Amino acid sequence: MVKKEANNYVFIDSQNLNLAIRDQDWQLDFKRFRKYLEDKYGVSKAFYFGGAEIHNFKYNYLKEETIPIEKLEKYLDKLIQKENLEAKQHIKRIKFYAKLKKFGYRLLLKPVKLYSQENEKTIKKANCDVEMAFYLMKEKDSFDRAIILSGDGDFLPVLKYLKEEEKEIIILSRSSRTAKEIKQFAGGKFRDFSRLKKYIQFK
Repeated sequence: MVKKEANNYVFIDSQNLNLAIRDQDWQLDFKRFRKYLEDKYGVSKAFYFGGAEIHNFKYNYLKEETIPIEKLEKYLDKLIQKENLEAKQHIKRIKFYAKLKKFGYRLLLKPVKLYSQENEKTIKKANCDVEMAFYLMKEKDSFDRAIILSGDGDFLPVLKYLKEEEKEIIILSRSSRTAKEIKQFAGGKFRDFSRLKKYIQFK
């Protein structure tokens, strides 16, 4: 166990987390997971980066660091009352985010954007790599150890810098979904997310 006095933070890339648990025969219990991070690594803050369908919801993105989840939930509820079926599909995700907030995760959410492809298909994106890298740098003087829940190789320059600044870095990711250079960087500090089933699965 890690001493509680240490300032240890976890940074969660929701897209990589979803890939880590996809195709497995168990579901993640986010409440148990938050407790596991606290008990195992002494995590005092858990940053969760993700995207949300906002359906033209207006908020001041220049002043607010994240989508105000409570206001968005009320907004979508009103759309549902107007029989907006698309909003009904997405309200479940927003209520899920509201639960995460209650469990002790600090939500950093951005709007999902739609992109049209040449084959006339529409894809949705809410890539949070830049936001997560930014907060890793912004918070660097506040933590002693960072648990990174992502195997994305794009984070390597930031992680190398943090290590040079004498920050301890632990990578928590599914082995098959982790970039080779991230594994090489982490060495003995790499933890395979797949092995946590008995501690954090939803019962």
